[in-house]
Amino acid sequence: MDTQVIVGRNPVREALARDNGRIEKVYVQKGAQVGDVRAAAKAARVPVQTVPIQKLDRLAPKTTHQGVVAVAAPVAYADVAEMLHGVAPDRDTVKAAKPILVALDEIEDPHNFGAILRSAVAAGAAGVLVPERRMAPLSAVTVKASAGGALRLPIARVPNLAETLLGLKERSYWVAGLAGDPQPGEQAATVWDYDWDRPVCLVVGNEGRGLRERVRSVCDTLVSIPMRGPMESLNASVATGVALFAATRGRA
Repeated sequence: MDTQVIVGRNPVREALARDNGRIEKVYVQKGAQVGDVRAAAKAARVPVQTVPIQKLDRLAPKTTHQGVVAVAAPVAYADVAEMLHGVAPDRDTVKAAKPILVALDEIEDPHNFGAILRSAVAAGAAGVLVPERRMAPLSAVTVKASAGGALRLPIARVPNLAETLLGLKERSYWVAGLAGDPQPGEQAATVWDYDWDRPVCLVVGNEGRGLRERVRSVCDTLVSIPMRGPMESLNASVATGVALFAATRGRA
């Protein structure tokens, strides 16, 4: 299952108009006058990156790309509203079902992304939320690293992760941010002590920077994994797996 490259102004514009949730990004040659493509990408909430022609030549070698190339994921993203309705359509159902969601705050490595999806499926998570920008693509590499997990749960792309988390709280989810460095005044617990027996969204930050400040600020609690040995932290995908299985262990 390979990542698809769509080449040329009209094919890219038509793919964006179909808006099937698979277009990851549109690359536009620097200086190209392609306002219609940019407008279509904006309407479909797909990021556009301006790049030198050499980048397009590498993405689509030996083709007439007309200064426009789009990359489509092998798996379609879910619509966030449809995903949440499918998981639990109302607050009473959310409270009764106590779903686990996972939100990824700018995970950059597709191998980490895939490994997290694999753990999410294995732990019984109901869905995954990712930001539209500065996030590893749902590429063939990601799907392979997920061992098929990317095909087994809905993954929704959102324009503003912090606002989406606030919306989850209104739907009766608790938001737990995975972070090992709680600051004074922040609610904090270890993954072993936190009460996971509730509807919860586990938020995982970037491999190097951790949670962005705004995302961190909307978390109800920060959860950490105690380190017994001389290491300060775990790989993002490993830490997510530990936290997810701590969540399943602590449930009724």
